[in-house]
Amino acid sequence: MAGLRGLVATTATVLRRADEDAPPDTREIPVDDLVPGDVIRLGPGDLVPADVRLLRAQGLTVHQAALTGESAPVPKAAADTASAASGGVFDQPQLCFQGSGVASGSATAVVVETGARTRFAAAHGRGGARREASAFDRSVHGISWILIRFMLLTPPLVLMANATLRDRGLETLPFSVAVAVGLTPEMLPVIVTICLARGASLLARTHGVIVKRLPALHDLGAVDVLCLDKTGTLTQDRPVLDRALGPDGQDDPEVLRWAAVNAWWTLQLADLPAPDALDEAVLDAVEEDDLMAYDGVAALPFDPVRRLATAVVRTPGRLGTHTLVVKGAVEAVLERCALTAEERDKLLALAATHADDGLRVLAVALAELPPLSASIERGPRRPHPRARPRRRTRAHLPGFVTLKDALAPTAAEALKVLADRGVTVKILTGDHPGTAVRACRDLGIALPPDGVLTADRIERLDDGDLAATASRTTVFARCTPEHKARIATALRTGGHTVGYLGDGVNDLPALRAADVGIAPREAVAVARDSADVVLAEKDLTAIGHSIAAGRYAGGNIATYLRITLSSNLGNVIAMLAAGLLLPYLPMLPAQVLAQNLCFDVAQLAFAHDRPHPAVLRRPTVLRPRDLLRFIVGFGALNAVADLATFGVLAFALYGLDDEAVFHSGWFTENLITQALVMLLLRAGRHTAEGRKPGPIGWAAGALTAVGLLLPFTPLGSLLGLTPLPAVYYLLLAAVLVLYAVGLTAVRSRAERHLTDPGRPAPGASHGP
Repeated sequence: MAGLRGLVATTATVLRRADEDAPPDTREIPVDDLVPGDVIRLGPGDLVPADVRLLRAQGLTVHQAALTGESAPVPKAAADTASAASGGVFDQPQLCFQGSGVASGSATAVVVETGARTRFAAAHGRGGARREASAFDRSVHGISWILIRFMLLTPPLVLMANATLRDRGLETLPFSVAVAVGLTPEMLPVIVTICLARGASLLARTHGVIVKRLPALHDLGAVDVLCLDKTGTLTQDRPVLDRALGPDGQDDPEVLRWAAVNAWWTLQLADLPAPDALDEAVLDAVEEDDLMAYDGVAALPFDPVRRLATAVVRTPGRLGTHTLVVKGAVEAVLERCALTAEERDKLLALAATHADDGLRVLAVALAELPPLSASIERGPRRPHPRARPRRRTRAHLPGFVTLKDALAPTAAEALKVLADRGVTVKILTGDHPGTAVRACRDLGIALPPDGVLTADRIERLDDGDLAATASRTTVFARCTPEHKARIATALRTGGHTVGYLGDGVNDLPALRAADVGIAPREAVAVARDSADVVLAEKDLTAIGHSIAAGRYAGGNIATYLRITLSSNLGNVIAMLAAGLLLPYLPMLPAQVLAQNLCFDVAQLAFAHDRPHPAVLRRPTVLRPRDLLRFIVGFGALNAVADLATFGVLAFALYGLDDEAVFHSGWFTENLITQALVMLLLRAGRHTAEGRKPGPIGWAAGALTAVGLLLPFTPLGSLLGLTPLPAVYYLLLAAVLVLYAVGLTAVRSRAERHLTDPGRPAPGASHGP
C-alpha cells in the first residue's frame, strides 16, 4: 500500500535553501513534508496543499467549492492587511485554503497552517464527532421510560390492593407479573424493525435511495426543516441567459448578437481547453447561422487581470474595416468606452441594480478599426521610457447581457410537495445573498422581510438569538462550515427535526449536527460516509419520496404504539378493578399471556399496512407526552367497555359466581374490543372508508374469530375457558356497538384538536 501511495503521491513546488547561505532552490516535495513558513508556488490545475497567505499573485482564481459551496472561481490577490469581507475568512483575498484548486493564474505563497490545523482538516475532523441523539433516539428514550414507570408501578399496586382488600398475598404475584407483561408492547422492536426495513427496501428498489442507518428513515418522516445548498439542488451548476439590455435598460437583441460573436470567435481562435460557462450560456441563446456572417481575425480569451474577452472580426458589408468586440466585467468595459462621468455613473447604477437582483452582468462594447490597426490590447504593460504613448481606441457601449443560474427542472414541483407536507426549506449557501434570493424568487419561494441572513450577522448572534432568528429565516448566505453546523444545531434547539442535504467537505459539520444527514452519490467520499441517507441523484424529488416513506413507516409505528398501549392500559385498569371486586383472580396468568400472544401476532399486520395519505401532511414525531395523553384517554374508554362487560356477566349470566364463565366472557370481549381498536384507530382520518380490508382488516377478523371460537376448543379448556350461552353474545354485541360509537366520537374530537387552524402545525413556515 505504501508503494502504491508513492506512485500517486501529491507534491508541492516549494522554495527551500540547502543551507543558510545558499540561494533558494525550487523543488518538488510531498505535501506531508510541508511546514509553516515554507514558500510555495501555485499554477493552473494545482491543488492548494495547505492554508497559505499570498505573497505575489498574477490573475489568480481558485475553486473553493469544497469549503464554501460557491460554484464560481474566486479571485485572489496578495494584500498587506486582512480585509473586512462580509463572508468571513474565506472571502479574504490574500488567503487560500487546503482543498481549493487553482483555476487560473499563478502565485507565490507562504504556508501558515498544515495538517490537522487547516480549515479543510478541521471540517473533516468535526465530521467524525459523536452525533447527538436524533429524533428517533429521543422518542424511543421517552416512550421507554413511560413503559418502565408503568411496569414498575403495576405489580406493587396489584399486590397491595389484593393484600389489603382480599387478604391475598404472594399467590397473586404471578398474576401481578402477568399484568405487567400484558402492559408491555413485546412486539415493538419487531414492528419498528419491519416497518423501517420495508420502507428502506422500497426506497432502494424504486428510487435508488440507500438508508444507511435504519432509524434515519423515521427521522426523515419527522423532518419539518430541510437545509440545503442552492447550487446543484435548486439550480444547475451552469448559467443561462436572462436578458440583453441596451444602455436605457430596455431589451435589445442586438447586444446579445455581439456578445455571441465575441464568445464564438474567442472559443474558435483562442485555443481554449474548454469553453467558458458564461460564453456557453450566451451561445445557447442564439442561432449558429446568425454568427456565420462574421469572419474572425484574432481573439484573446477572458483574463482575470484585464477582466475582458476581446475578439476582432471583419465587419459584414463594409470591406476593409474591422470591428473590435469587447465583453467582460462592467467596470473594465466602461473604462474603454468614450463616456462622460455622468453617463458612466448611470450605466454603473443600472448594472448594480441587476447585480443586486442576483444576476451576473456582462457589458459589451464595440469599436471600428481600420485593417492595419486591428490589434488587440494585451493588458497593462510597462512602457519604455522613450516610447511614444500609444493612442487607445475608444469604444461605444451597445448594452449589457444578464445571466442567471439555470433552475433544476424538478425543483419547483418538489418544493411544492415538500411545502404541502409541512417541510420548510432553508437555503445555506456560500454564494452572494442576491444570487440565492433570485433563485428563491424564480422558484416561487416566498421570502419574509427578514428572510436573509449573512455570515457577518450570524457571527454577531449568540446561540439563543440564532435559534430564534433561524426559525424565521429562509436564506443564509456566505456561510462557512461552522456557520452551517451552528444553524442546524440552532434549529434543533428550537424544537425542529432537521434534515441536511450536502455533498462537500464544507458540509461535514452540518451533516453530523442535523437529525438526519443526506448526501448524493456523487458527493465526496467523506460526506457519503458521514451521511445517514445516500441519494442516487442530487434531486429534491428523491428527498420527497424518502420523507413519504419515513412518514408511512413512522405512522405505522405510532399507530401500533397508540393502539397497543391504550388497549393494554385499559386491560390493566380493568384487571385492578376486577381484582378488588372478585373473590378470585379476574384472569389466570396463562389466559393473560395467551390473550397477549394473540394480540401480538395480529399486531404484525401494522408493519404491512398502508396508512391513509393524510399521514403525509405533517411530520410523524413520536412525542412521549402526546402519546401518554392519548393512551390514558383511550385506555380509560377501553376500561369502561371492560367494566360494562363485567356488568353483563354479573346481571345477565350471574358470571361473577362462576370463575370459568367470567374468565371466558372477559377473554372473548378483550380480543374483540382490541380488534375494533385496530380497525378504528388506524393512522389517518377515515382510513376505513371505501377501502379493502387489507392486512389490518384480516388481522382484526382473525383476532375476532379466535375470541369467539377458542372457548369451544380443547385448547380453550386447557386454558380454563368454557363455552358461553348465545344471550351473552347478543348483550356483548350491544356493548361493542356502544364502545365503537364512543371510540369514534373520541377519535373525531382528537383529530379536530390536531387539525385546529389555530394550532400551529410542526414546521409551518414559509414555502412556495
